[in-house]
Amino acid sequence: MKRTLLPLNALRVYDAAARHLSFTKAADELAVTPAAVGQQIRALEDHLGTVLFRRTSKGLELTEEGSAGLDALRDGFLRFEESVAAMQAGQAVDRYAIAAPRGMLENWLAPRLAAFQAQHPGVRFQLRERERADFSEANLDLAIWLTEGPEEFPGEQISQPQWVSVAPVDAPDAKGRTIGWPGDGGSESRDSAPEACIAVGSAGQALASVIAGLGTARVPFALAAEAIAAGTVTVEDGPQEGRRSYWLVAPPPQWRQKKVRALVQYLTGTL
Repeated sequence: MKRTLLPLNALRVYDAAARHLSFTKAADELAVTPAAVGQQIRALEDHLGTVLFRRTSKGLELTEEGSAGLDALRDGFLRFEESVAAMQAGQAVDRYAIAAPRGMLENWLAPRLAAFQAQHPGVRFQLRERERADFSEANLDLAIWLTEGPEEFPGEQISQPQWVSVAPVDAPDAKGRTIGWPGDGGSESRDSAPEACIAVGSAGQALASVIAGLGTARVPFALAAEAIAAGTVTVEDGPQEGRRSYWLVAPPPQWRQKKVRALVQYLTGTL
């Protein structure tokens, strides 16, 4: 069944004028001019084909037709407000759902979220380990992707496109063993990369395997920076320029949320 397009703005003006029985007071409530209120009422009367108000010696009053639909109209506005509140309920201003690759979640994101939470004690986080989170399948506010750019979603770059080859510390048996993972970008820095003898599923797993002494891997420098600084891995080659880096990404509706913009501003301000 085809629905009639309702003049919602004019109906809101009509509700205000009916409550105040004054175009001037309705205009003050709606932050418009009395003339604009009068125009909206006349347009609504033309649309409905009936007179809603009459002027008398005592002032403005509703006609019988004007009074007839007020209760249902106000109930409708209340339902609109309840509907909007229900849609916003999953986007509470103090709740964040964030997905990130393993290593970036542990070494980059988590410490910054802890600092953010220290400044905003009421904030709560739901963190999910995802190499490349799918916003169509998860109710996420924000995600970290390893990518050449934000692609279909707006994004903020949080690392430089630098890559590094790292090796275990004091693990002579690992010499010559390479660890490969999907998208390790070996061909970006050299014409022929040695065939991986250990295969893992992600950059975070590759770095963990290096720390465990299994072999050498090429990973984003931002991912390995903490392990390098701590001396749990050694640099074999690099850093070198690559094509991909880490980005904070989210669909446009999420970017329009004040809470997302505030968190992104904080995270990018700590770089």
